[in-house]
Amino acid sequence: MRRHIRWFACAAWLPGTTAAAHGLSAADRATLSFGWSFEPWIVALMALSIGGYLIGYARLRRRSRAQRRGAGSRRLHLLAFAGGWSALGLALMSPLDTLSGALFSAHMVQHESMMLIAAPLCVAGRPLAVWMWALPRRARLALGRAVRARPFARAWRCLSAPLVAWALHAVALWAWHAPTLFDAALAHPSVHTLQHASFLLSALLFWWTVTGDGARRGNGGHAMLSLFTTMVHTSALGALITLAPGLWYPSYVEPCAVLGIDPLHDQQLGGLIMWVPGALAYLIGGLLVAARWLSCADRQPAFTQDAARARGEGAR
Repeated sequence: MRRHIRWFACAAWLPGTTAAAHGLSAADRATLSFGWSFEPWIVALMALSIGGYLIGYARLRRRSRAQRRGAGSRRLHLLAFAGGWSALGLALMSPLDTLSGALFSAHMVQHESMMLIAAPLCVAGRPLAVWMWALPRRARLALGRAVRARPFARAWRCLSAPLVAWALHAVALWAWHAPTLFDAALAHPSVHTLQHASFLLSALLFWWTVTGDGARRGNGGHAMLSLFTTMVHTSALGALITLAPGLWYPSYVEPCAVLGIDPLHDQQLGGLIMWVPGALAYLIGGLLVAARWLSCADRQPAFTQDAARARGEGAR
């Protein structure tokens, strides 16, 4: 009996194209469940990214063994990237992906997993340098020359500026949660792909400026400011969704009704997920950045004294 009810629930809310982009496919309806989704291009990109990272890591490991340095930090980078890669795979291919076509709250869990778990962990893995080492030597040298070229370096410096990265991440969050764009992403596969790409790429750039190599170019103050202000405006967006008196996203009315869930309650839960756990993630990131900044500041006087002593001994 449960199987028939479940089949009816899946079939009833999929009569048109409204949920076609992010709902259950014909294969999902045939299996009578919210199953795993394996889009070929997503699987190919995920396989290419982890394969390239493992090849680059193996080459760097052999190099570090020869030079007897850096092995411990590279192992931590590998674990971080593997964790971020796994979180991204679960967000995009697990039953959470198909369930997010029926529940707004599940959709919020998917987006938060991409931006607050997968993105910072992938950045902590320092994949760009590792991927370069996966290339053949000639291609690696050519890519290195292209990256160091003035036009590319200038464009990257502008794109990865803290204010630019912060603004791109904020615009992606607020724009895609506007009801019109959000419903368009649910209805059209290409728009939905663009939505996820915007969330992930802007989050990667944002976390690179506050925790990755980008943060090392500054003194840490801009990183804490970026994290604090992002916590504030994402909390505001989550609060607006949670406390809204009416529905923002009508595409979820039918599936929620069929599943026996109040769509307004589902929307409130989704907003609460963005409001509380999302804000907590940015707060934890800010505390970690502050701790690193303070530890560097504590070591600075000792380093200065040692340098002055070395200069004095050299003069004598």
